[in-house]
Amino acid sequence: MDVKKILSQLPYSDPFLFVDNITQVDENCLFGYYTFPPESFFYKGHFKDNPVTPGVILTECMAQIGLVCFGIFLLNKEHSEAKNHQIALSSSEVEFFKPVFPGETVKVASQKKYFRFNKLKCDVEMFNAEDELVCKGTIAGMMKVSSE
Repeated sequence: MDVKKILSQLPYSDPFLFVDNITQVDENCLFGYYTFPPESFFYKGHFKDNPVTPGVILTECMAQIGLVCFGIFLLNKEHSEAKNHQIALSSSEVEFFKPVFPGETVKVASQKKYFRFNKLKCDVEMFNAEDELVCKGTIAGMMKVSSE
């Protein structure tokens, strides 16, 4: 597993990068982490005097770690010459159970449902530092590889 290679191929940058590290990845699952900086732009006004990470940002974090990083790993195994990855989210269904506050670190666990014809579908869960389930769902996306 070359985590640095996967992270360098992500098509995101600050302030819209929600991946700090990948701790485990294989053909079937991936685990990664992210800490939400208290100064992040989306906390201003969500909610007044009680900032909470928006659900759309939690979904994006789950997609970046659990789908995009996983997809890059799987594509690199099939296409070792790949340099650029184009990835489009095709569907997501997420349930939310607990809030995530500024400064919290979350763990994302992704389990591959299938990967064929460059479509990846995963069951993804997010946990807080107390290992409590924050949200879970199924996320899918289409991927394209370029060697340019």
